[in-house]
Amino acid sequence: MASDNSKATARAQKAAAERAAQAKREARRRILTIGGVVLAMVIIIGGSVAFSLVKKNESDKKLEDAASGRSDYGVTIGPDDAPNKVVIYEDFLCPYCGELEKRTRDDLAELAADDKVQVEYRPFDLLSQLGDYPIRAASAFSVVLEKSGPEVAKKFHDLLYENQPSEKDPGAVTNDDLVDLAVEAGAKEADVADAIRNVSNEDWVTEATAEAQKAGVSSTPTILLNGKVFDDGRTVDDLAENLIAALD
Repeated sequence: MASDNSKATARAQKAAAERAAQAKREARRRILTIGGVVLAMVIIIGGSVAFSLVKKNESDKKLEDAASGRSDYGVTIGPDDAPNKVVIYEDFLCPYCGELEKRTRDDLAELAADDKVQVEYRPFDLLSQLGDYPIRAASAFSVVLEKSGPEVAKKFHDLLYENQPSEKDPGAVTNDDLVDLAVEAGAKEADVADAIRNVSNEDWVTEATAEAQKAGVSSTPTILLNGKVFDDGRTVDDLAENLIAALD
């Protein structure tokens, strides 16, 4: 009987040892499996980040190359021989463009007057899916630029942002309002009224938009400083402050 008990005990101990060994093997397998999944995720995520960075660098380079020269679709302040060149792609309905304009207008104008920077504002249509205001406003801008010259066009540009409608109600500023703003900027009503009311320069907007798209502009405001994409800031206010600091 004692011998039978000893054998039973030995079998139980052996079975327990085998179960423990099996549990260790299973635990090790799970660890290896989880580790493999984690490693795969790291590779995938890391690859995605690297791919995104490559695509961003390619996009920035394309934009920088396309925007390196003077455009036919904008207005410029400051001398050609200024040590710094700034290009701003904008949509007249874009609230972030309005905020950037408010935060930088006076400083950029002062720096341009001091021959420290040349700034080119390039309006185009990005947000017409919200209403036709971006097309109407940019067309009106081009009419004023054509009929009244760059100085008046820049004043009109500024007034458009001072009277910018919201994205929720872009029709709040009518074509008659645009005529009034053009006259306030210094344009002669007889020169611009009909063309503004009839959105006669819509082709100009289409061409300006095509140029921006070809350059790779996909958001507004898009800023270039001395031929390089400038995106130093987490907010528009940061962007504005850092831009002026880089120029001053």
